[in-house]
Amino acid sequence: MGLRESLNTPAFRRRGFFSCMENARCFSDNGVKFCCYYVSFFFDMHGDGMADWTEGYVADIAYTHGYYSELNPERLKLAFLAAGHVFPTAGAACELGFGQGVSANVHAAASMTQWFGTDFNPAQAGYAQELAAASGAGARLFDEAFEAFCNRPDLPDFDFIGLHGIWSWISDANRAVIADFVRRKLKVGGVLYISYNTQPGWAALTPLRDLLTEHAQVMGSPGAGIVPRIDAALEFADKLLASGAKYGRANPQAAQRLAGLKTQNRNYLAHEYFNRDWVPMSFSKMNGWLADAKLSFAASAAYLDHVSQINLSSEQQDLLRQVPDRMFRETVRDLMVNQQFRKDYWVRGLRTLTTVEQGEALRRLRFVLVVPRSKVTLKVSGAIGEADMQERIYGPLLARLADHAPHSLAELGDALKEDGIDFGAVVQALLILVGKSAVEPVQDEAVIEAAAPASARLNRKLCEQAAFSGAVTVLASPVTGGGVGLGRIEKLYLLARSRGIDGPGDRARFIVDALGRTGQRISSDGKPLESPEAEFEHTVSMVADMEKNLLPIMEKLRLTW
Repeated sequence: MGLRESLNTPAFRRRGFFSCMENARCFSDNGVKFCCYYVSFFFDMHGDGMADWTEGYVADIAYTHGYYSELNPERLKLAFLAAGHVFPTAGAACELGFGQGVSANVHAAASMTQWFGTDFNPAQAGYAQELAAASGAGARLFDEAFEAFCNRPDLPDFDFIGLHGIWSWISDANRAVIADFVRRKLKVGGVLYISYNTQPGWAALTPLRDLLTEHAQVMGSPGAGIVPRIDAALEFADKLLASGAKYGRANPQAAQRLAGLKTQNRNYLAHEYFNRDWVPMSFSKMNGWLADAKLSFAASAAYLDHVSQINLSSEQQDLLRQVPDRMFRETVRDLMVNQQFRKDYWVRGLRTLTTVEQGEALRRLRFVLVVPRSKVTLKVSGAIGEADMQERIYGPLLARLADHAPHSLAELGDALKEDGIDFGAVVQALLILVGKSAVEPVQDEAVIEAAAPASARLNRKLCEQAAFSGAVTVLASPVTGGGVGLGRIEKLYLLARSRGIDGPGDRARFIVDALGRTGQRISSDGKPLESPEAEFEHTVSMVADMEKNLLPIMEKLRLTW
């Protein structure tokens, strides 16, 4: 093997930086630049003589324990059908860059889909593997870099591949690895879910992000850790804008964005904004990356994007209708709404349904209300502001869903037809309710029964963890195939119930004591209560309310065990 070939191996490409003899000659190969005459040493980005396994990605602070419903393959069905496309059945699925693995484990436990995935951070992968072992759902989750994982010989072909956010934070070399993986491993008819920071929404704010990152690298002390460097960078940016910088005057939203960043979780900020690689990408460039994999844009995974009335003016809707090219239409729409973050479904082999096929497939879908009816506000926000949801439509629809049992769209459409509500209005209403996370699609009964044991085991584990942390905010529902949002107190209530602790008073005492051991107080209206007695009394009333209003819903969704 020659020197050029030796350098162009996965082991060397992952090193990233090389030091060379004087008068070194440079060349490029597969998008990676190498300087060589004789290679004497390789260094990481800090120059300490050790290989940089992080590849510039923040690894000294854990990512958040977020759950992302768009990664649930069950959820893509309504989006595809609303756009008039054929959707696949997900037998095998993969998540690249799964973070703490909450989504991957919830979706593995709550369905019969076989899940695979990787996250190169071993601490995060270790937590994900712990959840997988607890559920026994058979998720195969690794701590490998993308290149190593994507070239594993033991991976199946996939019906669904998902990446949430990670595309914006990785190098072009890793993007090429992922695009090649999708080309080789996504089945014909299979779906790619990908979300990413995009232009034009980030165009004016990119300099602010670059300033924050450079300050953390140049002005911060590496030994202090990432959080103090983030705080110092935010403080410096604040002073810069306050000094009257012309950038701030030309981009008044920068100060507002900076104020928002200062209130956010530092774990989230570290991974979202402070990686070495950070590229907001236009939709047309994303299309360029995925074209070689034979992927076509299918639909937005953000359900509210499907409702033009809350995102576009009448004039904008008319202009879009005059754009015949589907891909260019997305670029135009991004400019209309100043899009900052896209959540998209792409498919390998886009197939369009006839109107009759679309209607019949829609009628077979089932839905369930996953929150108390009283919690559903008849307001919805889109790109052009907040809009009222018509009581004439949503009142009767929510009344029929209020038993928290699955209902088919056929059943709902036929019932509401008697109220003078046409089928198209029912479909749009469900798109909005799913977009608000008030309603979720429902799996087939056979799948629900088969997934129930693994869901129960995972939920028990997550509720046990609630005794020490409130990081995870969902439980797995075999009814929906995904996660249902529940807070720490609700999980502790279920844990007390599962341990045979009976009565509102004893269950309240269990909750208060568990929270107290981790320094958390019971609050009311956002304010801590004044005394232990007040905390206990308030918790008793909360338990009584949960048993009356929340427990029946949790049982219908199969969250209990």
